[in-house]
Amino acid sequence: MDRTEVVASVAGDLYATEQSIDAAITSATTLVQSMIGARALLKVSPVAAAGSQAKAMEAIAALSAAREAIVACHNEMAKDHRRLGYGTYNVGPLDKPDSDDWGQTRPPSAEAEQPLRAVRPIRVA
Repeated sequence: MDRTEVVASVAGDLYATEQSIDAAITSATTLVQSMIGARALLKVSPVAAAGSQAKAMEAIAALSAAREAIVACHNEMAKDHRRLGYGTYNVGPLDKPDSDDWGQTRPPSAEAEQPLRAVRPIRVA
C-alpha cells in the first residue's frame, strides 16, 4: 500500500466510526421515545418505568461523550496529517455541507478568492 491508500484507509475507518456512533445515538433516542409511548398507551404510571428510562438516558449520555471524543480524535488526526506533510485528502461523504454546525456559514478560504495561475517548473542545474 502506498501512503495515499494508508491515509485513505484510516480516514475511512474514522468516518465509519463517526457514523456508527451517530447511528447508536439515534437508536437509543428512538428506544426512549418508544418506552415513553408504550407506557402512555398501556396507561402505566411514569414511576413504573423510571429506572429503565434513566438507564437508557445514561446510555445516551455515554454515547454523547463517545461522539465528543471521536470528534476530538478527528481534529487531532487532521493536525497530525498536516504536521506530517501528507497534504489534503477528502475521504467520507462527498456531500458535506458548506456550513458549520447549526447553519453558521464558513468564511471563504483564501484559495477560493484567488484565481488559479500557471506556474513554470524550476530547472535545477
